Amino acid sequence: MIIDADCHVSPTPEGGVSITIDELLCRMDAAGVDRAVTWLQPPYRRDLDEANAYIHRATEDHPDLVRRCLQEYGFYGVKLNGAQNAFFIDDPHLSLPVVEAVALAGGILAFHVGADAFEQTHPFRVAKIARTHPNLPILVVHMGGVGHADLTRATIEFAAECPNLTLIGSAVRAPAVLAAIRTLGAERVCFGSDTPFDLMHVELARYRALLGGEVGDDEKAAVLGGNIARLFGLSNK
Repeated sequence: MIIDADCHVSPTPEGGVSITIDELLCRMDAAGVDRAVTWLQPPYRRDLDEANAYIHRATEDHPDLVRRCLQEYGFYGVKLNGAQNAFFIDDPHLSLPVVEAVALAGGILAFHVGADAFEQTHPFRVAKIARTHPNLPILVVHMGGVGHADLTRATIEFAAECPNLTLIGSAVRAPAVLAAIRTLGAERVCFGSDTPFDLMHVELARYRALLGGEVGDDEKAAVLGGNIARLFGLSNK
């Protein structure tokens, strides 16, 4: 089973930068991808302060939001994106209460980790959370590879110290993905395309090419879907 571990959909698509769920399904069919881990992509044409105020009001008005998403809506987990919403991912007031709620509910936590918001999403902040919640599965999306700088080496080093971190190699260079596999093992790295910001079928072909001759068939299957299936409790068939 092939699972793309990093996709985005929006209820209000904007030309070229966002897609609906129907378009995502079309791209999955064309690429031969069976399932996708999908995040909400809010509209970009908005005022950032207004968006942050909206998020603040939502958390104030709905303190049980995490419980509802995990238990009532059946979501597998929650993703926090400090680059998109301009906050520190280990902020004791904005972020850590959400982290605590996800851990208490038995969900999966995901972070955007990239150099596009160097301070807010630095991998050392994820490592702090991982050490505090060693039993909480945490997905490290982009593994520090987004932006003008490269934090992939730091991300891999922190992941080596924190076994509850799993790296999603989307929007990251191929040598960094191979370095993560060689350092952490194939069971700690997952394929992700970052759709719609990249082309799913192209990224899947890239992964198949970079894994060829580097890992065995079982390890390749783990990276391309088995690891996410295991974390999410899915049947890998």
